[in-house]
This record gives sequence, structure tokens and C-alpha cells, in this order.
Amino acid sequence: MNMTREQALDYVRPALKTPRYEHTVRVVDQAVVLAERFGADTEKAELSAAFHDYAKCMPLNLLKRWIEKDRRLPKDLLDYHHELWHGPVGALMLEQEIGLEDADILSAISSHTTGKKHMSILDKVVFLADYIEPCRDFLGVEEVRALAETDLDHACTLALKNTIVFLVGKGRTVYPDTFHAYNDLI
Repeated sequence: MNMTREQALDYVRPALKTPRYEHTVRVVDQAVVLAERFGADTEKAELSAAFHDYAKCMPLNLLKRWIEKDRRLPKDLLDYHHELWHGPVGALMLEQEIGLEDADILSAISSHTTGKKHMSILDKVVFLADYIEPCRDFLGVEEVRALAETDLDHACTLALKNTIVFLVGKGRTVYPDTFHAYNDLI
């Protein structure tokens, strides 16, 4: 599949509300910076970031049906917060709708919210770009941004730790892939 940044953004725009689209553009910009800094493929980073939230604004019943019906999606996703569904479902939707077959890009889209064990550099770049894009404003993000200037793994580790601490502090469940990603990086 040969697609430019503009074509990818044009494809996702109708599926996203304006603030989510603007977030996506910022994530694309941040992913390119991180890819250049840490040696990831910048074109793959650009496309992964452009597509990362493709399914974010889609109806929950549609995402749930995908999880229930597609054997490639882990059924335990349904036991966790629906905010985690859009990455893995979106990757498969894009595979089916536009013929996106690049395993690296699909992986980065799928795991951008939770992380996972054995994350590639591209997975980490998209995960981190989503976490630190310039309009994100929450406790700990500035420290992660500072680490992202020099150390991709430590920045991802701190982002994962912050996520785990936040969720546990709120009495929420933590998806196992997030623990696996954290443990793998430690």
C-alpha cells in the first residue's frame, strides 16, 4: 500500500470529530520527530500515527461486534474499558477497508493505547507520540516529554507506570498488555 500522510489523514478525517482529528495531526507530527530521533521508519511512523485513532469515535456496539466476531481479536478486551477497543479493532478495519497489510503499522495502531510485550521501535514511537503530543496535559506528562528527548525506553516505561498508577488509583482494571509492556521494558 502506497499512501501519503495527506491521503491517510483525508481517509480518517470523516471518522473523527474535529478535536480528535486535530489530536491525530499532532500525534503524526510528534511521531515523525520521535522516529527521526530514535531511528524508526518515518513513513511508517507517519502512517501509523495518522491511522492510530481511526476507530476511536465509532459506535461501541460496532467495536464490540468486531471483537466478538473476529478470531484475531482477544475476547478478554470485552472485560476491560471500551477505551482500549479502538486500537486493535481499528487496525483490522483498516486492513479490510483499505488493504493495509504492513504488520509493523498494524502492530503500532493496535497497541498504541495499551502497549505490549516486545514492542518494536515503531510501536514505542506511536505509543509515546500519542501520550506526549503537545496538547496533552496531565500529571507526569512533562517528565515523560523530557525523557523522550533522549531515551525512548525510559520515556515509554514512565508513561506505562503513570498509566498503571492512575488506573489503580481510580480502582480501575489494567489491561494485561500494559503490565507486560512495563515488565518487558524494566
